[in-house]
Amino acid sequence: MSLTATIKSIQNEMRKDEGVGGDDQRIEQLAWMLFLKIYDAKESEWEFTDPDYRSLLPDELKWRNWAADPEGMTGEELLNFVNNRLFPGLQNLETGRKDGRARIVREVFDGGYNFMRSGQQLRKVINKLEEIDFNSLVERQHFGDIYEKILSDLQSAGNAGEFYTPRAVTQFMADRIDPRPGELLLDPACGTGGFLTCAINHMRQHHVKGVKDERKLQAGLRGVEKKHMPHLLCMTNLLLHDIEDPGFVRHDNTLARPYTSWGKDERVEVVLTNPPFGGKEADGLEANFPKKYQTRETADLFLALIIRLLKPGGRCAIVLPDGTLFGEGVKTRLKEALLTECNLHTIVRLPNGVFNPYTGIRTNLLFFTKGTPTKEVWYYEHPYPPGAKSYNKTKPIRFEEFGPEQAWWGEPEKDGRYSKRVENEQAWRVPVEDIVKNGYNLDIKNPHAADDGPGDIEHLLPEYEELLKQLAETKAKLKAELHSALTASQA
Repeated sequence: MSLTATIKSIQNEMRKDEGVGGDDQRIEQLAWMLFLKIYDAKESEWEFTDPDYRSLLPDELKWRNWAADPEGMTGEELLNFVNNRLFPGLQNLETGRKDGRARIVREVFDGGYNFMRSGQQLRKVINKLEEIDFNSLVERQHFGDIYEKILSDLQSAGNAGEFYTPRAVTQFMADRIDPRPGELLLDPACGTGGFLTCAINHMRQHHVKGVKDERKLQAGLRGVEKKHMPHLLCMTNLLLHDIEDPGFVRHDNTLARPYTSWGKDERVEVVLTNPPFGGKEADGLEANFPKKYQTRETADLFLALIIRLLKPGGRCAIVLPDGTLFGEGVKTRLKEALLTECNLHTIVRLPNGVFNPYTGIRTNLLFFTKGTPTKEVWYYEHPYPPGAKSYNKTKPIRFEEFGPEQAWWGEPEKDGRYSKRVENEQAWRVPVEDIVKNGYNLDIKNPHAADDGPGDIEHLLPEYEELLKQLAETKAKLKAELHSALTASQA
């Protein structure tokens, strides 16, 4: 049976179990089992290559000892073991300062849950997983592609503006930022690890020449993810990409820490990220930021923090919605800081549908370098491929479509300008003085594009709907607070 067919059959077995209620639960159920199986395969490698390696997992909790035997535990015995011994044992795993891998396992299972209620169905799923040989390099690499497809198919947007970033977009951003082994690279909202793995692949393909470079690569990676399931998926993703210790991804909220507490010793050379937008953070969290940047809009807070976290000469590629480009208030102050403290040299404007089915909001890729003010901003409007009017799940954006941008890009001069770039039907240049005069509005349309009339505003509908949703949430919150205040006064 092919790997794709194996994964489909696993998902079908899960659907027969009454405890697994939807795609999010199916992927979480699959993810924790995949993590343990892949971790077990990695331990086999570590034991083979390092005679002094000692596993930090108790023997009975190792995948090979409770799951690998197809005739092993099943039914109530298996269910009882998983719920009452495996999960509690891994969640309470003792860790010391140097036990990085043990801490990873504990964090992965902290807050985790076995959704399956049938021990027989659980055994069937485990046995099908055993058909995949993660000790085979070829099979593991093939599975990495399938895992990527699982993420894109099953990860839902949820209610916090989070969604899967298409591989073509993460690949293009990593290609243009060009991270190198030895540089500190951060994704402060790393989700399932898409940007991290694209950066890893890019460095291995272009810059890793030997063991020393690989060590520098792995030592320079940084990531943070606040939600349990994406963190679990990220750990599994990194193990699939042969990262020895993915403990550099912290299970935490980057924004929960005071803005001023980030010191110079924590600055990084590269940031690659797609921060959640349209979502809101917990009440009071914005107080961690200077007053001029205080907002409940997650993407704005991340942008403010990223500007601070970059070292002089540090590079960033970030996905931001159209609303950031034309927004006012805090957004205006953020854009002023961005243009003053950084060289915002390129904005790639993506068309509608790139993030379908998660959101219809138009998005942009911003590329900037910390340390010198912006003199001019180059825009590139990414077109649909010939014959296409939008993207969708079956016809997503492809990396090859970014070929014209790559050919056009060029290298910066000493003053940071890209003087060899030329304007064309897709590209245009705007002096920073014009942007400042226009109130720091970065939403500058393509001057070479034909005016499509009323149809040109169709892309604003998803943003309008999102604003209505936020307004309704704010009204409901105010109503609840008023009711609470009245109740308290009457008491």
